[in-house]
Amino acid sequence: MDHDLTVLGLESSCDDTAAAVLRGRTILSSVVADQTALHAAFGGVVPEIAARAHAEKLDLCVEQALQKAELSLFEIDAIAVTAGPGLIGGVLSGVMMAKGLSAATGKPLIGVNHLAGHALTPRLTDGMDYPYLILLVSGGHCQFLRVDGPTSFLRLGSTIDDAPGEAFDKTARLLGLPQPGGPSVERHAHAGDEARFAFPRPLLDRPGCDLSFSGLKTALLRQRDNLVADQGGLHPQDVNDLCAGFQAAIRDVLVEKSRRALLASEGITGFAVAGGVAANTPLRLALEALAADHGHRFVAPPLALCTDNAAMIAFAGSEKFAAEGADDLTLTARPRWPLDQAAPAALGSGKKGAKA
Repeated sequence: MDHDLTVLGLESSCDDTAAAVLRGRTILSSVVADQTALHAAFGGVVPEIAARAHAEKLDLCVEQALQKAELSLFEIDAIAVTAGPGLIGGVLSGVMMAKGLSAATGKPLIGVNHLAGHALTPRLTDGMDYPYLILLVSGGHCQFLRVDGPTSFLRLGSTIDDAPGEAFDKTARLLGLPQPGGPSVERHAHAGDEARFAFPRPLLDRPGCDLSFSGLKTALLRQRDNLVADQGGLHPQDVNDLCAGFQAAIRDVLVEKSRRALLASEGITGFAVAGGVAANTPLRLALEALAADHGHRFVAPPLALCTDNAAMIAFAGSEKFAAEGADDLTLTARPRWPLDQAAPAALGSGKKGAKA
């Protein structure tokens, strides 16, 4: 990769509007416009509201990113943009913005798979060499991938229904906690007893690396309803204990499935975790201990690079550009875009889209 290449990245696949400028592995600027307040009253992301917000904020984010990097648009070498998967209105907003900038400046256009942005983050932050194993775990996706190159991925397993982040969000709604659900559940779990309630560990009785979290969410709903029926409501400690038990169940499932994925991966340089749920501290610590037990290097990105951002898109774009060159103005927005093109479709699809 040309380490002097300066790339403008754009990200708008869900509810974060982001722009960043990257030179090699140096982040010159990273701007993220959060939409949490816009969706708070609805208990989740509303696609139409998200798309409108992206259209309104993308140019402002680009302007701020260039100002912070102290560069003009014409000093950029290439423009990378999330072209999928994601909420199609948001993805389309970013792709059209990038096309306009490319047409106006003559700069190369690079369409990036959003999941590849997460999957390549360990190379951006820690210079991880190919091939490596990564657990990509976020609000809409959860899968184990062997990463052999910027566009070469082998899927070892994936969720067949809800992704962990989706399950965290639903759990928070069931317990009356604010969104996003992951940080809320983790905060309450810190004061809870994870052994008080018996939550299932789905699919651990079956071989392989596929995952399921929908039943875990249903189990929490039943525990909540039983408490409400028995005592007329939930006490604060009930909420803490429910969160702790739920979080522990997700942690245990991901650790065991990661162990299986590591045993199935030969010749890797290490094990990494990325995506929004990778910001969960107990999960990071458990996965780090697992990697150490198996003698593998472990990489978890800084918290700011776990959630959606444009720096990862710029980096993935630079890696793809070096390997395959640029796209042209026929680049299209894609609501679904599996990283492993040869893998069969995942069996399930949650409310945030197909899982793989």
